[in-house]
Amino acid sequence: MARLRLGPLLRYVDGSSATVWVEASRPCTAEVRCADGSSGRARTFQIAGHHYALVPVTGLTPGTETAYEVTLDGSSVWPLPDSPFPPSTIRTPDAQVSQVSVAFGSCRWAAAPADEKDPVGPDALDTLAARLAADPAAERPDVLLLLGDQVYADETSGATRRWLASRRDLREPPGAQVADYEEYTHLYDESWLDPEMRWLLSTVPSLMIFDDHDVIDDWNTSESWLAAMRATPWWRERLLSGLMSYWVHQHLGNLPPDELERDEVYTAVRATPDGTEALRSFAARADADPASVRWSYRRDFGRVRLLMIDTRAARVLDEDNRAMLDADEERWVREQALDSRGSFDHLLIGTSLPWLLPPLVHDAEAWNAALCRGERGPRWARMAEDLRRRADLEHWAAFPASFDALTALIAEVGTGPGAPATVCVLSGDVHHAYVAEPSWPDGRDPDARVLQLTCSPVHNSIPASIRIGFRFGWSRMGQALGRRFARHGGNGEPSITWRKTGGPWFGNQLMTLTMRGRSAALRLEQARAGRQGGGPRLEAVEESVLTP
Repeated sequence: MARLRLGPLLRYVDGSSATVWVEASRPCTAEVRCADGSSGRARTFQIAGHHYALVPVTGLTPGTETAYEVTLDGSSVWPLPDSPFPPSTIRTPDAQVSQVSVAFGSCRWAAAPADEKDPVGPDALDTLAARLAADPAAERPDVLLLLGDQVYADETSGATRRWLASRRDLREPPGAQVADYEEYTHLYDESWLDPEMRWLLSTVPSLMIFDDHDVIDDWNTSESWLAAMRATPWWRERLLSGLMSYWVHQHLGNLPPDELERDEVYTAVRATPDGTEALRSFAARADADPASVRWSYRRDFGRVRLLMIDTRAARVLDEDNRAMLDADEERWVREQALDSRGSFDHLLIGTSLPWLLPPLVHDAEAWNAALCRGERGPRWARMAEDLRRRADLEHWAAFPASFDALTALIAEVGTGPGAPATVCVLSGDVHHAYVAEPSWPDGRDPDARVLQLTCSPVHNSIPASIRIGFRFGWSRMGQALGRRFARHGGNGEPSITWRKTGGPWFGNQLMTLTMRGRSAALRLEQARAGRQGGGPRLEAVEESVLTP
């Protein structure tokens, strides 16, 4: 009999349909049966000995909530017997989708087992799950945006290191990091079999995008970095396995059902008893020709448009032509953003890496990029490349032309008749949260309110050096030091200035952006340890109205 290995994950939801992702123990037919009579079924497909299905559910009624169960070959496998959690449900928006609530964050180490003390404190997603489970009628996000580092392929837990040691010699590269597809699946098991996380993902729709740790720290930092990695004997298998596992576990569920049916790779892996080679060929093509593959995607929620942008695999690394996005990707982002004018009240741009950083960090990255280009000669270039890798100087600021292009696009979208009320850039990565607001020169600010909203980590360490460094980066003294870096690199003034209007906040945390009509409100919550024997709780540390 087939067993449920992983999932279910509720991924896409609209007024009448949904998709539910599962992994089974063997080939079978997966079915989702809803209490309102709607249902869907799909045959599993096989990748590297694992069996997955993305089940399309149709016939849902707009504006309703229905419990569901999952069966494999007719046998019920979800909800789990004796589960302490409420039934998993699918909540569909009404026809007008008058309000949209988006919770987002990034950087999640798998939570520690229940019988172990968590070294980095309560997990914000586990804590959200506990709150929703305790009161199913409570307000919950319409969608959960996971903005990168869903798994850490290069920073494994003690339990994972012991498991890796049972199958290979960790004295051989890549050591205690994951090496192949099977080891990637272990990371997803560790993260998504956490009971609270498992229930949360079964009942709150989710959208995801990768960042570097989903593959390796500093992934695609520079041309020389990539050349050095390709020279190692283990990198190719690591990268292909990372892309394959991301496609299966994260990317597929980002796509609406109609796009899934047109997806050539999805069709190919389901057309054969074993889709491993078809998926591996796709991953190899994505490595050899990144511009041939698009990981970015668009989702619309009523009058809210979300653009999720790949800022890792779509990079152009040629030192003389560095870009965060290749030409086709940049053109696609531009078309999707400009198409929102007049039809949407809010434009959300999801990018794992912040567009606006603390000014000192921005100037340091732009300075470093100039030196790596050779502005101060080869000796400075060698030093700068070493610094770029050590200090992770690879955000939008490290790709100056791309920073300016995104800045110009945001201004264009946000100006004139048909402009949305807000253009919000949602990011993670930097292990603190903040709100930053830009200003354009000569008072040419867009009509839309433009904000950088950054939130991380969901569950990770926050060393004292990060706290001190980022606080200083926002300070006047830090800004003055940054301008000295800029002058040394021959960089002019940035095309915009910006100021911090909230934060920095440090902790395991989630941001929630709630939009109704042309109004928008923001809430930041941090996971706190329980008091007097109680469980962890989410505590609001910031609540503000962005547009009335």
